[in-house]
Amino acid sequence: MSQKYHVRPGADCYGFAIGILLIDCSTPFIPGDVGNASTYNYPVLYKTVPDVTLERLIEQGDESLIDNVIAVAKEMEAMGVRAITSDCGYMVRYQQKVADAVNIPVILSSLVQLPMLERSIGSHQKIGIICANQKRLSPQLLEISGLQNPDSVVIYGLEEQPNFRGPILDETGTLEPEKIEQEIVDIAKQMIEAHPEVGPILLECSNLPPYSAAVQQATGRLVFDYTTLIDMYAGSARRKPFHGFY
Repeated sequence: MSQKYHVRPGADCYGFAIGILLIDCSTPFIPGDVGNASTYNYPVLYKTVPDVTLERLIEQGDESLIDNVIAVAKEMEAMGVRAITSDCGYMVRYQQKVADAVNIPVILSSLVQLPMLERSIGSHQKIGIICANQKRLSPQLLEISGLQNPDSVVIYGLEEQPNFRGPILDETGTLEPEKIEQEIVDIAKQMIEAHPEVGPILLECSNLPPYSAAVQQATGRLVFDYTTLIDMYAGSARRKPFHGFY
């Protein structure tokens, strides 16, 4: 079957499955991190959003940044990406406005998985959330994420863990994965010990997927993160026919 391809205005290259909005920070992105392209088995497109720093996004919750986020999201849509995500879970505060501004799916935060997880567990269970900064993961952000019952989550933060805080929150420039992994595993174990009712665990931060396997091994729980979300949307955008026997 012959096909015709047409120029897409605004695109200088083609074939990206997912567009990833990067916040303006200086962090080493190791394999497994949302910001490392080798994390994916499909092509992704990165663009940094001007002025969206950790200070303005997480500490200040600056709503005035929305125009910058929308502008870059529209650029990505013009480039042909099939869905748009970001590399910070706290970007969820812009979720609805960005979704309203484009015509493709927007999944800015790993936290948008919360409604699905909430529906998947019984009333005797809870969802464990390990996040970059517990103090800044407000009830408002959880509500924006779609969480119905705030009592259904248990939240532990990593802001006091020195090996995590240095490169991720303070942008010191040097990251030691083994030390961060140990901190995260210890936090996960503390969570399960204090709250055995925790079922699935959600890792909020985009820097945490490299440690998901270790958390699962240590807790025996289902572990969700940014990559489980992004992979789902990328897979939905490139469905393949089934072949087999009947």
